[in-house]
Amino acid sequence: MQDHHHERYRAHGPESPTSVPCPPPKYELTVQQARELDAQAVEVFGIPSIILMENAAIGLFQHAMQMLEHTRSPSVTIFCGPGNNGGDGFALARHLHNALIPTRVVCTHQPEQYTGDAGTNLSIIRRMGIECLDARGFLDSSLGDAPSLLVDALFGTGLSRPVEGVAGELTDLINSTKIRCNAQVLAVDLPSGLDAQSGEPLGECVVRADRTVTFAGLKPGMARVEAIEYLGEVFVVSIGAPIELLQTLGTPIEPRCRE
Repeated sequence: MQDHHHERYRAHGPESPTSVPCPPPKYELTVQQARELDAQAVEVFGIPSIILMENAAIGLFQHAMQMLEHTRSPSVTIFCGPGNNGGDGFALARHLHNALIPTRVVCTHQPEQYTGDAGTNLSIIRRMGIECLDARGFLDSSLGDAPSLLVDALFGTGLSRPVEGVAGELTDLINSTKIRCNAQVLAVDLPSGLDAQSGEPLGECVVRADRTVTFAGLKPGMARVEAIEYLGEVFVVSIGAPIELLQTLGTPIEPRCRE
């Protein structure tokens, strides 16, 4: 099962044109460990939580731009649920807008229901004039021109119940648009509806991503072969948490080096 980890995730770093370096150790984090890492980064090391969110968004932006690299007239629709997963989506929207990529955001909740860092980032993009749509109204209307990239920022690794209601309908829409319009799907931290610990669907509604960008470390369920159809390619990006926290809380996954 460990081999599966090494084959399925990628890390980024400079490479010599004549050699392939051995990447630094990566870590696996359970849902509870990932939550603890965030908390200690803020409470022990004094890193403002919005900086962690911003670092996550920058990593997402880099991957989104890679996915759009060969797309003519690219456009992006970001589906934002409650909490920090939606906040990551709002911050990503700002970076895409600044890169002149037509971007719209679909919100599962009313603006006043987004609080904390997510609320701050939503307020920023609304002031920037980025289109923010209510999910119910969006579902009842036409999708319009199909976007090149759909971003699943509905739910993250903390989800422990089936995706239902409006969020479930959005999940179905993401999957059907991917097939019907040949759009790509980027999942934020974890495809919505997938259990981070087991890698199994929590219910009938699960996003099928082409690429999953997860934060700080791999999650246990990502090692399961059965999860591949939902995860797509898996990439780990740093949120800027101190390496001491990863070393203390995470389980090292030794890199496989080529001679």
